Amino acid sequence: MSVKKHENAGSGCSGACCLKVADLSVSLGEQTILEHVSFHLHCGEITALIGPNGAGKSTLFRTILGQLPHAGTIDFQQAGGRRTRPLIGYVPQSPSFDRGDPVSVLDLFVSAIDAWPVFLPAPKKVRARVAACLERVHAESLIDKRIGSLSGGELQRVLLAMALEPVPHILILDEPLSGVDIEGEKQLLDMLDEVRRSYDLSILLSTHDFATLEEYADKVILLQNGVLKAGTPAEVLSSPEFQEVFHLSLGRGRG
Repeated sequence: MSVKKHENAGSGCSGACCLKVADLSVSLGEQTILEHVSFHLHCGEITALIGPNGAGKSTLFRTILGQLPHAGTIDFQQAGGRRTRPLIGYVPQSPSFDRGDPVSVLDLFVSAIDAWPVFLPAPKKVRARVAACLERVHAESLIDKRIGSLSGGELQRVLLAMALEPVPHILILDEPLSGVDIEGEKQLLDMLDEVRRSYDLSILLSTHDFATLEEYADKVILLQNGVLKAGTPAEVLSSPEFQEVFHLSLGRGRG
């Protein structure tokens, strides 16, 4: 896997904040979806966002992506304190594709990253660019596969490869483990771990799979319209707030 780090990568940004969300509130009509949300995302860390359905996770993602108006601030700064507009990669919840859809992985990629018409054969240089993108997530063998024939894990790797072109400062994934089997889940989480180490990204993902948090996440944010608890996976999963939200005593698993 080729390494293409940002200028802040490897520059001693230990503890340097990449993204600061402060006192963020979002209302849709008369309804307040998020209220006084504050947290930091750090370079090279995976932060898991958990919470029940309707807690505001997707709204938070859309707000960070600049799609929703909000009160409060969202600031990005490089190591050394220089503020800049971040490049954000986004992997949505897995879209469904018709099993008979003739569109290939190459076609999908070309439509997203290149102006070349998908109904014409891709030139060698375009195909090579797509292959290089897929190679980042060890998915180059999927380039000619039909989108509709991909497994859940394979589709997530393709979407991840698209989100990494160009390499962003922040990578956001909305329920990336949904519809992925256990083996595909492990492969995807290992890939995210490799990506954050290679590119020094801030990764923010939502999940209902609590069993994997302690192994892969550096931090966990428990959200229910506001931040109820934030900390290490062990701190959040053992907290009274977590147990109350998910009506648990000591058990852990999928929420």
